Amino acid sequence: MGAVAPKQQPSTDEFAWVRSLVEGVLIVEDITVGVENTQTIRVRGRFVATVGDAYARMAAQARARGYTLRLRQQGEEAIILLDPGVTIASTGPRWLPAVLAGVTVLSVLAAYMVYWGLEEFTWAAFLSSLPEGLGFAASLLAILTAHELAHYFTARHFRVPVTLPYFIPMPFSPLGTMGAVISMRGVPPSKRATLLIGLAGPVAGLVVAIPVLLYGLHLSEVAYIPQGQPYSVEGNSLLYLALKYVMFGRWLPSGNLDVLLHPVAFAGWGGLLVTGLNLIPAGQLDGGHVAYALLGEKTRYLNWAIIAALLVLGIWWSGWFLWAALIFMFSRFRVRPLDDVSPLKRAEVIAGVLLLIVFVITFVPVPLKFVM
Repeated sequence: MGAVAPKQQPSTDEFAWVRSLVEGVLIVEDITVGVENTQTIRVRGRFVATVGDAYARMAAQARARGYTLRLRQQGEEAIILLDPGVTIASTGPRWLPAVLAGVTVLSVLAAYMVYWGLEEFTWAAFLSSLPEGLGFAASLLAILTAHELAHYFTARHFRVPVTLPYFIPMPFSPLGTMGAVISMRGVPPSKRATLLIGLAGPVAGLVVAIPVLLYGLHLSEVAYIPQGQPYSVEGNSLLYLALKYVMFGRWLPSGNLDVLLHPVAFAGWGGLLVTGLNLIPAGQLDGGHVAYALLGEKTRYLNWAIIAALLVLGIWWSGWFLWAALIFMFSRFRVRPLDDVSPLKRAEVIAGVLLLIVFVITFVPVPLKFVM
């Protein structure tokens, strides 16, 4: 059997409210029902006004009628979709973020002790390393908390239902955590909201990470690289290299010299690393949201280019294979903003481009290398 075409509705009083809703915004060509589901109303035509200025009004009126309004454009054709129902999303349980935050504090502290703090597993050694371990945990978690709370409050500003940050403990790793995430339980209203929600976290994280790193470098010292014994080398980004030059007046590592990181400095480096990873312009990462706000559906080509680049980088650091796989899986699910038509303002485009430049200067090709 062939597909059933959407039923076109005559201009009746039943849809007079729809025509009134789009009056002055859209020259209506037709109104149909049953496009994406049996009750979705589709209005096709041509925009005659700046949509962004009218979207809030139309969305509020549609919501009062019990509909969620979406704006789309296909070539020259403008489309307004009215989905039955208004989503009231839950922001999740309040206890779970608190429990995960507590476990992550212990996880980060344990990772510091295992990887960096303890030379021997004794109670005396633990107590002597505890102050530096707490400094490391507080510094790293301050960066991650600033990052996620910036996402949270920006999403709340745009009235997008969102959970509190979920910290991810991972004690068997040098940082003790895989960072934190928030879960948006609603759809961003516009490209502008998508851009600013994605942009807020990395900016706030950097505002905290850079002073933490500079203070940590102040507490660190330049020393000879160990010879004949195992040691670890943190990866360099362009920004990290520049900050070390500012603090020590030389490019490091240089010859047999490198900076011996204080725990606070290592936490600051970890904050820069997390920022660079989140800014990868693909999938559901912060950089992916920013890229979508700038490029729209063209980001699918960028996703494939990023995946290919990460697979190549996997030759030098195997962790990139996992990141490529995660981006591939999660880039298949893209939540488009309700208003996917209104363009960004010039200042917003500049902010998005600047953030992608920040990705370039914070990206670390080989995050951590252990030399035996």
